[in-house]
Parts: sequence; structure tokens; C-alpha cells
Amino acid sequence: MELSTQPSPTTAKKLGLESGQALMAEGPQVLHEYVASKIGAAMGRAMPQMDVRFNNLSVSADIVVVDDPGVKHELPTLPNTMKKAFVGPKKRVVRKQILKDVSGMFAPGKITLLLGQPGSGKSSLLKMLSGRFPIEKNITVEGDITFNNVQREQIIKRLPQFVAYVNQRDKHFPMLTVKETLEFAHKFCGGELSKRGEEMLSKGSPQENLEALEAAKAVFAHYPDIIIQQLGLQNCMNTIVGDAMTRGVSGGERKRVTTGEMEFGTKCVTLMDEISTGLDSAATYDIINTQRSVAHTLRKTVVVALLQPSPEVFALFDDVMILNEGQVMYHGPCRSVDKYFEGLGFSCPPERDIADYLLDLGTPEQYRYQVQNYHTKQPRSAGEFAESFRRSDVHREMLNELEAPHEEDLLRNVAEVMEPTPAFHQTFVESTLTLLQRQSMVTYRNKPFIFGRLLMIIIMGLLYSTVFYDFDPKEVSVVMGVIFATVMFLSMGQSSQIPTYMAERDVFYKQRGANFFRTASYVLATSASQIPLAIVETLIFGSLVYWMCGFVSEAKLFLIFEFILLLSNLAMGMWFFFLSAIGRNGDIATPLGMVSVLVFVIFAGFIVTKSQIPDYLIWAHWISPMTWSLKALAINQYRSGPMDVCFYDGVDYCSEYGLRMGEYYLGLFGMDTEKEWIVYGIIYTAAMYVVFMFLSYLALEFIRYEVPENVDVSEKTVEDESYTMLQTPKQKNGANTVDDYVVEMDTREKNFTPVTVAFQDLWYSVPDPHNPKESLDLLKGINGFAVPGSITALMGSSGAGKTTLMDVIAGRKTGGKITGKILLNGYEANDLAIRRCTGYCEQMDVHSEAATIREALTFSSFLRQDASIPDAKKYDSVNECIELLGLEDIADQIIRGSSVEQMKRLTIGVELAAQPSVIFLDEPTSGLDARSAKLIMDGVRKVADSGRTIISWW
Repeated sequence: MELSTQPSPTTAKKLGLESGQALMAEGPQVLHEYVASKIGAAMGRAMPQMDVRFNNLSVSADIVVVDDPGVKHELPTLPNTMKKAFVGPKKRVVRKQILKDVSGMFAPGKITLLLGQPGSGKSSLLKMLSGRFPIEKNITVEGDITFNNVQREQIIKRLPQFVAYVNQRDKHFPMLTVKETLEFAHKFCGGELSKRGEEMLSKGSPQENLEALEAAKAVFAHYPDIIIQQLGLQNCMNTIVGDAMTRGVSGGERKRVTTGEMEFGTKCVTLMDEISTGLDSAATYDIINTQRSVAHTLRKTVVVALLQPSPEVFALFDDVMILNEGQVMYHGPCRSVDKYFEGLGFSCPPERDIADYLLDLGTPEQYRYQVQNYHTKQPRSAGEFAESFRRSDVHREMLNELEAPHEEDLLRNVAEVMEPTPAFHQTFVESTLTLLQRQSMVTYRNKPFIFGRLLMIIIMGLLYSTVFYDFDPKEVSVVMGVIFATVMFLSMGQSSQIPTYMAERDVFYKQRGANFFRTASYVLATSASQIPLAIVETLIFGSLVYWMCGFVSEAKLFLIFEFILLLSNLAMGMWFFFLSAIGRNGDIATPLGMVSVLVFVIFAGFIVTKSQIPDYLIWAHWISPMTWSLKALAINQYRSGPMDVCFYDGVDYCSEYGLRMGEYYLGLFGMDTEKEWIVYGIIYTAAMYVVFMFLSYLALEFIRYEVPENVDVSEKTVEDESYTMLQTPKQKNGANTVDDYVVEMDTREKNFTPVTVAFQDLWYSVPDPHNPKESLDLLKGINGFAVPGSITALMGSSGAGKTTLMDVIAGRKTGGKITGKILLNGYEANDLAIRRCTGYCEQMDVHSEAATIREALTFSSFLRQDASIPDAKKYDSVNECIELLGLEDIADQIIRGSSVEQMKRLTIGVELAAQPSVIFLDEPTSGLDARSAKLIMDGVRKVADSGRTIISWW
């Protein structure tokens, strides 16, 4: 049945084509109808569309388990690691089922909701359909996936051009603005209407073809602005995206950027994974409503996985698929889901949201919905629900659709759309230039890093040149030492780029998976973007050292000196880039870099001369780029005109040693003396630069570290934590769904003073970026208070000023003008008082992964509490944090590998360990499912009950 009627060209509203604002003036629905009518008329048929069918799809993984559950909790210290290596517990491989016999179809023109508890297989299914699931040796995949009756394997290289996948993780370049991020995504996806697209718009009348061409070109020309309007990002489009270490847009805005980045191009299928994280209900509704319009009007296939959709959002979907433990519990129309489960003996209470009710089925909480004295046995486990669904009429109807022949339009799209579509929209040169532009912006917009590097270069250059000012060429150890130190300093300076490369790698994985660009283009652009900075560094440092230390005063020799240093700098920079490509994380890549530099330095021929290196290690001497740079620079100095003589400073070297002066001193270090070695050094260093670049390409193209590290786990899973029934906003007071319980009051001595926070007539203004003489008022006369023992929630839509208000109260705004009063227990607060009595929990959970949870809390307690407080009380405060936040069972486990909910509790605990009177929370439940959010809020409630003041926003 058709879900909507394609609007005719005569009924579609006329829109302005001059800007994105004009196109979106009447809203996304009108724009979609306008575009569909114009393009449909010019094509003579419906817009390109694609159905997705999957039959008996199963995914399993072989994982290693140990029989001794205690091993899991051992810290990864050196003694424990050695003990496990020699007398480790017995290990065996077991198979974990991720997806099991999943069948279904996502049809064009429909929007489908994917529901399931965490770990149910939602993300795995979306990744499998989009071709993003990492297939490794321990992964087994069975079943068929087709797009318009074409097997996924046949179009796997071009699949990202038809299927968009929105990841649940927000990975972006923090120094790019929202608009720049979207504009670059648009460029990578073509940026304009293709010639093939123009040819397809020629099947109507001349007038219809012209109007369709104008409409299509206008949409492509203003596509980033349209996406910004659709996602409500107008107020922050010129703000940098930011990350855990750089302040940028809010978490909800960053999530919308993640969604918008994958909207570009001419995709037929859109798969979205948990796009509502950090968004308020109104923003979530608007985004899903826009996707509904895309599906119904533009005939796209849209699938969205959400954690907890509200009833209003749930009503926007046509179909729903419910997954539990990798099995399908239901897949069919949303309007029939309630009736279907009623047929199994379950009923949704009036006070319960339908989505929450569906998520509870197949869990221990389903007994609350069971119809008493039902005539048949009710399913209990996920497997029983899946078996019941396979026997249902809904499943038979789905199988009939799955086995039905494809429509003629879909098959025609294979030949007319799918086959001619290339794997990449941009050519190699175009994508390389676009990437070079972006990488240059990312690199040189980080001004503190650039200025820090240049300041270090100048200071170190002056130190080297003044300490060894005007050296004597006959003191060959000094000369060789200066040359060696110069090469080593510039080479090792590139190691500071490893953390940057590691952070950018995550963005590369996402965008390369979406076929934004070729891997070779990325590697080439990244290396090219470092050349200007390397030239400046080499020129400044090399000039200071060369002319002040007393090297031969010839322009030609100086240029050769600088050129060799530049090549060495670039080669080592590309070596560290390669290490960041093959290292699983920074904890591996950084030590690898240091060890490799140690090898290069020791065997370069200065610390240990060539004649002293054992024969079985001589290979390390020849492969070190520093060897060739050191040799070429030394020969460049000593075989120059003034030193390539027999008689020097009263000594006849030819008569006495049978060598010229320069050859004699080079021989003392076992150096070759022929001038050809200068050319050999240049060629080898340049060749290594290219080789490292090629190795980086291979590593990035064929190695992916997108999944957590494989770890030994106990076969016995962690016991389920108690699950409390969650009350939704619709739930009425006094509902008998939750049993009453008694809270045991904490009687321990308080190490803090309860504080009442109040603010009166609070204004905050910043300079207008478009008119610096004017100011923008972000807060306008705000009044309020928060008392001890309470949780005060700051509510409002995205951009309402919640974060701004909390930052002003917490004293975290360093710019702008603040007026009004902030009172602590009735006294006007200053910055010192605010810092002493408050704690601020960021939305990003940033911790040292190698520490245990108890160690992190202890570290915070000892550093942030007053030195006069006895150590025993500090340890008591750590134990209090652990008890209040329910971290007893995991307190002595390392942070690495902790769940999002555990990390969030730790973030709160790190602030709580400082014994603050007031705690500010920035979106404490963002990205969590209902159960995890309830655990977090239980902990927050206990913290508030201890007498502290909690201020948070959602």
C-alpha cells in the first residue's frame, strides 16, 4: 500500500532557490514535496529507491574464556602478566551468538524503528547491513543480504554510496566548525549534481526538465545550509565542534552534527544508530519527523535505532523491529505490535510508555505485564519470544514480502543507478586537494600547538648555537655531536604528533567507511599538510645552529644542510604516522615510537660507531634514517672546500696521515668519505619517506581497530544488578508498579558544610562576533536557588542557555561579562570560594585507563582535599564515594573496559572525593539506556541525601 501520494508539479508549492533558508522557508516537508514533484516529473517515474532484504542472517564470534573467574580481576601488572604467561589458567574458545536467524525487509517509503536492550544486536545488525561490521578471523557470518535483488558482496565497495550509516559515537575534528564539518562532508560526497544525474532529468517536457535541473542544482548548492536548518544548528554553525579536551558545541549539538554528516550524497537507504543521545524530546521529534518525510515523500528506506523513544516519537514510525539477545521478537507494523503481544498474554498498562513496555518483554520485568490466568503458556526468554514470532501471522506476512518478486522500478534502478555509481564521487586529485585543505585547517588552527613548537624550536636552537658557538672543526667530537643532536632533535620532535594522529584515526575510520575519500588521498594529504611546518622548523633551527656554531660559510652547503634536515624531519614524521596507524591505541604507539627512536639513535654511528657495532646488528645501522642523515651532513661539512685540503691549521694531513683533513676526521668516526654519500643520503631519506607513507597506506587500508580489545573473560557472567521499575513522565503517583522501600540514612561524620546556592538578576553577555562593538545577552536576569539535600534540574530546549547558566554559577566562564549576584549560604561568592566548595562533572568521561577505580578516587581525594585533613579521613571519603555510587564490586578493577554507565559513576565519584558541598552535573544520563540511567540517578540521589546540593541539566 502506498504511504503517500507523490505530489504533482502543479500542486507543489513554489520555493525560492537562492539560499538554504529560502528552500527551507516552508519547512522540510514542503521542500521534500517540491523536490520529489520536480524530479519525478523530469524522470518520468519515481525517484531512485532501494529495498533491503536479509534472510536467516546469523553472526557469531569465537571468544576466549578462562575457567578461573578470579583472573579477570587481576591487575595487568608485570608480575601478574608473567605469571599468566607461564602458569596461566586453562583457556578455551566458546562461540557467542551476536545475531541468530534474523530475517526481514526494510521497504522504500517506510521508516522503521529498531528497538532492543543494550547488547541485543541492534548496532551489529545495522553495521552488517551497511557493510561496516568488522569481519575478522573469529567472526562467522551466515545468511543473505540483498539490495534490490543484488547480493551485498557484489556491491560492497560501492555500498556506502547507496547506504548511509550514522554511528552512535561522535567522532569529529574538534577544531573545525559545525558548518565546515558539514561542508567538507558535502564536498566528499560530490558537492554538485553529477553529469549522470543531469542525464536522468531529461525524460519529461523541456519545461519540466529545466525546473527539475534548477531545483536539483539549488539543493546541491545549498545542501549544508539545508541540513543545518533541518537539524536546528543555526545558532552554533560557526562554533567549533570540540571534543573531550576542547570546549565546543554541546553534546546534543555534536550528535546532530554526526547525523547531518551522513545526510549528503544521493543515498537510498539511511541506517541510524541511537541518534537521540543528548537531545531533548522536541529536537528528537523534529529529527525523526524529518526522516519520516524523507521516507514517505522521497521514497527512501529509513531505519532508526533508539534507546527510549517517547510515545509521540514512537507514533512517527511505520514499522518496528524488536531484538533481544540477537533474535527477532517482532517485526511488523507499529499499529499491530500492541495487539500482537496481547495475543501472547501481555498487556501494556495505561501509565506505561509503549516503548518501555516492549523493551521489558523478554526480561525479568515482563511479569508486570502478564495477563493473569491466560489460557496458554506465556513466553519468558528471548528464544521463546522469537519462536512465537516465527509461528505468527505477522511473520508469515513478512516472509511473503521477503520472497515476493521485486518491483520493476527497483530492478530498473540496478542498471540505471547502482551499476553506474562509482565507489568515490571525487577523483583522486580532487579528494586529495580537498583533504589537504581540511588537514591544513585542522593542523594550523591549533595555534597553541604551533606557537609552542616554534617557541621550543627557537629556544633550543639558541641553546645549541650558544653552547657550541663557533666550534673548532678539529674538535670532531663536538662537530659530530652538534650534527647528531640537530638531526635527533628535529626527528624526535615529530613524536608529539602521535596523540593527534591517533585521535584523527577514528575520524578516518568513519569517513573512509562511508567512502568519502581514498586511503591514499588521506595519507598523501596528511603528509603534505606537515611540510610547511617542517620547513619553518628546519629553517629556524638549522639557521641558528649552522651560522652560529661555525659550519662552513657557503650558501650551497647551507642549502644542502637544510634540505637533508628537512628530509629527515619528514621521514621521521611519517614513521610516527605509520606507528599511529598500526598501533591499537596510544599506549602502544607511543612506546613503539620511543623504542624505535632509541634503535635509530644508538645505531646511527655516533654513540656507537660503525666499527663497534656487532655484525649481527649491523642491519640496524643501515636501516636507520639517522645514519644516512648524519653521514651526509658530516661529509657535507668536512669534504667542503675549506676542509677538503691537505694543509690545515699548521698540519699537513696528506703527508702525515695520507688523507686530506676532512677525510681524516671522518675516518675517526668510521664514516665513509666519498662525496657521493651525500647524494645517497638524500636518496635514502627521501625513499624512506615514501616507504613509510606506503606502509601507512597499507596499515590504514587493511587494519581496523574499531572494536574493543579481545580480553580474557570468565565464563560465568557478572551477576545481574537489581533492576528497578522505571517510572515514565506519564506514570501517576501512587501507581502500584513499584514496591515501597526504606532508605537507610548515612550516619557518618560530614567533612563538608552544606551550602545553599542562590543567584539574583544574573546576566551574561559576550561580544557579537559579527559586530564586536555590540554584545549578545546569553543570560537575561536569571533568578533561582538550590538547597542542600536536593537535586535541581535545569530544563529547556537545546540552545536555551542551560550549560551557560551552570558554567556561570560554577565560575567556569573566563570570557564575557557577568553581572548579578551568586550567593553561597547568603554570602556573595568569589572565584576561590566557588572552586573550594564545588565539583563539576563534565559530560565527557576522561580518566586514566591504567588506574583502578579506587586509585582514581584516592588520587582525587589526596590532591584536592586540604593538606591539614588526616589521611585516614581522606581514605574514608574514598570509601564513602564507592558506597554512595554503588562501586563496591568493581572498585579494584582497572578503568579500561568499563561500561559507559560505570565511567559516568566514576566521573561523579572523582568530583565527590574532593568533598564538595555543591556538585554540578552536565548531562549525567546522556547516551545511557533506561536501566543505566536509573543506576546513575540512584547514585546521584544518595549523594544528595548526604546533604550536598546537586545542580544538573538534561
